[in-house]
Amino acid sequence: MARLDLTDESIDRIIEMAWEDRTPFEAIKIQFGAAEADVIALMRNQLKRSSFNLWRKRVNSGVSQKHLKKRSEDINRFRSAAQKSISNNKISKR
Repeated sequence: MARLDLTDESIDRIIEMAWEDRTPFEAIKIQFGAAEADVIALMRNQLKRSSFNLWRKRVNSGVSQKHLKKRSEDINRFRSAAQKSISNNKISKR
């Protein structure tokens, strides 16, 4: 696992993205350079034990679409079309 130098804001955003069912690990990797193992380690370190266990159970269930291989082929994007444009974790100005 690579050592990531993340700000508190980046850590908060990674945790938020990790909790979202439709945000795949690949999207977190693209935006923050954190692989799935890095996200798991970060979640284990930052969350209470019971919260981490709930998150892992959800990610490994059929409900979550955290892995692109498990997603329907109809979903071919990382974000909703209605979501505001985000670039490097900052909302882009229009």
